[in-house]
Amino acid sequence: MEAVEFQTEIKNGVIEIPVAYQSALAEGIQVKVIVLKQQRQEHIQAFKTLLKETQALPQAQTITEAEIAVEIEAYRSGT
Repeated sequence: MEAVEFQTEIKNGVIEIPVAYQSALAEGIQVKVIVLKQQRQEHIQAFKTLLKETQALPQAQTITEAEIAVEIEAYRSGT
């Protein structure tokens, strides 16, 4: 399945395909549509920003892969 991404507004229950994609998305072909509301995108962006800020903290810079592995194993084993 080939993905095409664009932003548009829903008008009267219709999602308009931008002109740039209309020839590739000819009438009658089957498509799968996933709608992401802008509010959701804003939450995703805020979460990504939070992750970057957290990763930039000095505490996050000093932890090693080995320490992470030990923490994961302890969590999985329930200790």
